[in-house]
Amino acid sequence: MTRLTLRRPDDWHLHLRDGAMLRAVLPDTARHFARAIIMPNLVPPVVTVADAMAYRARIMDALPDGMTFEPLMTLYLTETTDPADVAAGAADGAITAVKLYPAGATTNSASGVRDIAKVMPVLEKMAELGLPLCLHGEVTDPAVDIFDREAVFIDRVLNPLREALPDLPITLEHVTTADGVDWVSGAPGRTAGSITTHHLMITRNDILVGGIKPHYYCLPVAKRATHRDALRAAATSGNPRFFLGTDSAPHVDPLKECACGCAGCYTAPVTMACLAHLFEEEGALDRLEAFASLNGPAHYRLPPNEATITLEKSDEPVTYAAKLGSGDGPVTVFDPGHPLHWRAA
Repeated sequence: MTRLTLRRPDDWHLHLRDGAMLRAVLPDTARHFARAIIMPNLVPPVVTVADAMAYRARIMDALPDGMTFEPLMTLYLTETTDPADVAAGAADGAITAVKLYPAGATTNSASGVRDIAKVMPVLEKMAELGLPLCLHGEVTDPAVDIFDREAVFIDRVLNPLREALPDLPITLEHVTTADGVDWVSGAPGRTAGSITTHHLMITRNDILVGGIKPHYYCLPVAKRATHRDALRAAATSGNPRFFLGTDSAPHVDPLKECACGCAGCYTAPVTMACLAHLFEEEGALDRLEAFASLNGPAHYRLPPNEATITLEKSDEPVTYAAKLGSGDGPVTVFDPGHPLHWRAA
């Protein structure tokens, strides 16, 4: 197959940052994706509906003329979040979801949740409204090995939460383990899992073997090959509980290439090429539309996009820019480690 047309995809987990970085990275997403769940971990974070509406206005102001894109806003859940504010935002469509960061789990998560009991009134209201909770699924207990933190989160947090609130829609974001795949596949209720571009491509060996590769460092960190293969199987299976959430997360190179580098992979420019490569490799190109364009809208109770995108395959490798220039500095684009032959027409 050399041409593949599918409904325009969506990105159900995206970091756009703000200011100069926002203006630099937004076109790479809007070029391919119709909508995206926008992460709220700015500095300061997006904690109220008023914050979300102000951020949305900045995103739309940064959108280049001639491009169409719909940002789906989220609130950053804190232990002081007002359930009434969440309910009001859900009622008028201002917010699509609420994001739970365990405090200290990842970039700009210091304001996140330390005691889930303190946010139960918000979660109970969300269950009543059918408003999805997006979760960074890792514990932050320093006694737990970083490669085990997703599995431990399932035991300590997700299972009790699902039992307590069976009607709460849950998205376990950026699933990285076979444990996470199994939990999403078998959990009751309105449960789903997003899978990133980079976790489908790399393992922890890619980060560490032959020297540290800071542009492959992300959180949750990439795991061993058996976990990556479980993600590939889930993504290409056609299971409607799994969909694309790139977690594309730009950082300028000086903040990645330093003694304490930031976590995140900037994948927006190459995601569709990487996915076409993977799905073709797995003999599942006929299921790419479900993963990228259909399963996510179904979970979030939104219609799929009517517009389409066409991907073309060439005999020769397609060249993608290795760097993105921004007003804040250069950003390295994710390299999957092999040639890419697909591109958007």
